[in-house]
Amino acid sequence: MNDQHSSDQHRPHDDGTGRSTVPAVPSVLDSVVVHAAGAVCRRRARTALPPGGRLRLTGLPEGLDERSLRARVLTGPAGTAVTEARTEALAELREASELPELQRRLAAAEEHADALRERRRLVHAAVVETRALRAVPPPRRRDEPLRRTPADAWLELAEFVDERLTALHERAERLTRELELADHETQVLADRVARASSAGRREAVGTARTALLTLTAPERSADDSPAVEIELEYTVRAARWVPSYRLSYRQGADTGRLLLRASVAQQTGEDWTGVRLALSTADLDRRTELPKLRSLRIGRSQPAPPPSGWREPPAGLADLFTGYDAAGPRPVPSGPRRMHAGSARPVGAAAEPRLSAPVSPAVAAPLPPPAAAPAPQPPGGPAPRARARTGGLRSADEAGGAGQSVAFAGYGGPPPAPGAPFPAEEALARFDAPAPFTPPPGPPVPDELLLDYPALELSGPDAAARRGTLHHPDDRRAAGRPAPGLPHLPLPHHAVPPRVSAGSFDHRFDAAAPADLPSDATWHTVTIDEIPVQVSPEYVTVPAVEERVYATLVITNGTAQAVLAGPVEVTVDDQFLLTAALPTLAPGGVRRLGIGVAESVEVTRRTELRESTAGMLNSSTVLDHRVRVELANRLGRPVTVEVRERVPVSSDADIRIEERPGWHAPDEPSTECPPSTRLRRVELPPGGRAELDAGYQIRIPAGKAIVGGNRRN
Repeated sequence: MNDQHSSDQHRPHDDGTGRSTVPAVPSVLDSVVVHAAGAVCRRRARTALPPGGRLRLTGLPEGLDERSLRARVLTGPAGTAVTEARTEALAELREASELPELQRRLAAAEEHADALRERRRLVHAAVVETRALRAVPPPRRRDEPLRRTPADAWLELAEFVDERLTALHERAERLTRELELADHETQVLADRVARASSAGRREAVGTARTALLTLTAPERSADDSPAVEIELEYTVRAARWVPSYRLSYRQGADTGRLLLRASVAQQTGEDWTGVRLALSTADLDRRTELPKLRSLRIGRSQPAPPPSGWREPPAGLADLFTGYDAAGPRPVPSGPRRMHAGSARPVGAAAEPRLSAPVSPAVAAPLPPPAAAPAPQPPGGPAPRARARTGGLRSADEAGGAGQSVAFAGYGGPPPAPGAPFPAEEALARFDAPAPFTPPPGPPVPDELLLDYPALELSGPDAAARRGTLHHPDDRRAAGRPAPGLPHLPLPHHAVPPRVSAGSFDHRFDAAAPADLPSDATWHTVTIDEIPVQVSPEYVTVPAVEERVYATLVITNGTAQAVLAGPVEVTVDDQFLLTAALPTLAPGGVRRLGIGVAESVEVTRRTELRESTAGMLNSSTVLDHRVRVELANRLGRPVTVEVRERVPVSSDADIRIEERPGWHAPDEPSTECPPSTRLRRVELPPGGRAELDAGYQIRIPAGKAIVGGNRRN
């Protein structure tokens, strides 16, 4: 960032009309905090304080949220402050030389392909004309005798046509090959442009977003121009991140290196170059207003409902679009439209005519007026639920009692059609009984989104039933736009969104070095920090399911920083092993990470069932299940193997289950280890073997059998 600015460069100047223009000051992106969906950007600019106190900061992206714009003075004279900050869009006309080189190459390739296509068309037209050449004899008079056909002329004409067609076909074939190569080059360049950063200027005519600031400063002399440093803060939506890791472990060590990396994607319209990057799991936008607790009153007298903010649509709303409807629909372009550098009209497109078509009744018909509120019902009349089905309006009292407001199409828009399902029917189901008294209906209650007045937008003439009415941009039903935050971008393998893995807590991770992230909506990996963890190798086997031993790494997070779930690249002794899914590790948490089958550790399981009788008069049947597990270590180092077995569980008091000693239940049952799991840990020396005895006895009343057979394995 440039800290040196002359006072004359940013001083207001006359534009030739006698009016003083606001000086433009470039700003530099300094830091970015990427949230789960969206980011907070901070820009800085250093300039001399203008005499009028107004200046314009340039370099802002198109995708910023205007409501989030904040400005403050970091350094400057005492008493200097920002009193007003707002965004302005300025039109820009760019020359062809100002466009990116890749865009210019694409435009040149498209023009070359169009020229080849036109030349081939002319050659094909010449082929058709040449092929149509025929010898036509002159008309013979009545008294004229028959003439001999000049064979030499016919042969010369045929030879001329053949030579001409041969040359034209060769030329057409050559142009076809050149056109195929030109189309291929155009497709390659178009793909590169589509995958390139969106921060480059791609259009000859566009808009630039700027911030217009008004500053207050103490009085000073005319020659005194102190320097001030201003910071701008704003939010953008098209940015997201997911965590990823790299785990390095050496055999025999009890610690490992867990490198925290992040996959970040953004399409905000500006490249993040050399910015201080931070990652956060918190929500970028969160409603902060307090809930309102309505009072409950018993009796016939009810307080007047509070103002709802609803008003009737203005008279003659449909007449505003009469001329637009009379012009008819816009013509649909037949193919893709390309914009060349320095041209404001697509290639091959003429001025779009306005079609004169009859007005469609579905478009030109006036909007229906809001339905009238239902009249009070006498005792024994229909319940409020039945009245709610006849329209889309409710009184303010009914809306407050149900705990849910009525959703409308927009301010000034029509209510829902009669017979449409009511959004709070389930909440009103408890009022199905006839009420002896019905309070007078109150004014309609709009949706909560429609009460956010600064964010409301006016629907255009193409919005059919919603045109001329206000709607909220976050209402997907009204706006019809996809949710922000690059929702179409697929996540990397094993990646988990940070809001899912963070749970109820929010975490922030600051990058150790500046980062560069282009605005191309593609995942880019950024190294954040290194987290020391304790790693111990263990082996797990479940021989009742599969006679294999699986190698695992028990990871302990002894730091105060959380480790979120995500993909991890496991490296053992500087050799890449695999990419696995790392679970969430809270501070002080311990989790197990599987790294595959250990072929050098063998396991064998044998079972035996002995059935006998016991008790007085042989009143019980004893089912003795014996399990023998054999382990063998073929590695050159000692290993710890955890063997998992299972025992049956019964809720019948007549059935008793006796287990063999030496096994214990899991400390914290989970989906992997239910309460019926029994564990045993065995230390195997290099080349060692071990045999484990397990099993259980089931005692059931004589004459009965277990459903599915007495043999449990």
